Formats: sequence, C-alpha cells, structure tokens
Amino acid sequence: MIGTRMAGCAAACLTSGRPERSAARDAALDCIAPVAGQAGWTIATLRTVAGPDADLLFPGGAVDLVEAWFDRIDRDMIEVARDLDEPRLSRRVRAVILLRLEQIAPDRAAFRRALAVLLTPGRGHILARTLARSVDAIWEAAGDHAQGAAWYTKRATLAAIYVQVLLFWLARGDDMAAVAAFLDRRLARVARFGRMKQRLSGRTA
Repeated sequence: MIGTRMAGCAAACLTSGRPERSAARDAALDCIAPVAGQAGWTIATLRTVAGPDADLLFPGGAVDLVEAWFDRIDRDMIEVARDLDEPRLSRRVRAVILLRLEQIAPDRAAFRRALAVLLTPGRGHILARTLARSVDAIWEAAGDHAQGAAWYTKRATLAAIYVQVLLFWLARGDDMAAVAAFLDRRLARVARFGRMKQRLSGRTA
C-alpha cells in the first residue's frame, strides 16, 4: 500500500523544483544525518548538533530539513556515479541504484525516520516531489538523455521500481546481495514487459 502510494506520488510530480542549496545548509545536514536515526529529524536535534541558530537555515522546519537531506543524497550520488564504467544504460541504472543504497547504508535508520516525516498526512505532495527528484537524479547519474514522452515514461517506470527496492532495502538492507537480487527481478520484469509490448505492436518478429 505504501509502495503504491509513493510510486504514484513520484510519477505525478516529475517536473518538480528543488530545495535551496548552500554550503551552510550542507554543513548542517552533515551534522544531523549521523544522529537523526536515534534523535530524529527535529529542529531541537539540529540546534544541538549544528548550533543554536542552525534552524534559521531551514525555515520550513523538519520537513524542509528532510527534503534538503534527500536532495543532498541525490547530488552526492550523481557525483560518485561519474566514475561508473558501464556501456549499457540499463546496467548503469542498476549500478546507480545499488551505489546509492550502499552510500546511505550507514544512515539507514536516519533514512527510515526521514521517510516517516514525509509520510505524515498532509505531506504527500512533498514526498512526491522528493521521490520524483531522486528518480530523475538516478537517470541523470546513469547518463540518460531521453526527451519528450520517453522522458516521462522512463521516470514513471523507474519510480515504481525504486520505491519497491527502497522499501525492501529498509527491511533487508543488511543483506545487499538480497537487495541486488530483488532489484534484478524488478528490472527483469520491466524488460520482459517491454519485449512483450514490442511484439504485440508488431515492431519485432
């Protein structure tokens, strides 16, 4: 149920903007992320670890804080993915998703609590645009250059896969081999559907 809701929200907000970015905000996020899994994504926690005036950097409160952290993860993922050496786009997408999960593995508890902040009733649109940006960032990191309808189709499809894998990772993230196998099954299902669609449309023999 949660996975369906998250995927649907992300697919509906693929052209969303992004949070404010600054060195000061990034520094504050670096302070709170390691402790948020235990202390929570609260302004009180932020003040404790990043200084009494750190709340001024996030006027939207905890929601602003969490959304900015997800954006920081997206940016870090894109930077690290620059070193990927994989000629096939589908394999690069797979590699980027796994790289992203491995990168945030130390903060898995913080990630779970951050999602809980955005899953609070009334914040569905924020959850949607956050997931939409993450999905778009995955495609960007993988080097996708699609335009038009293909751009939207690819991101809507990946949104569903990413949410499923993300929830699996939150539950079973200690076993990355199992996470990778789960991702492979989701990607294979989409590939099979794509081949079937091509055959039915008469574009392949």
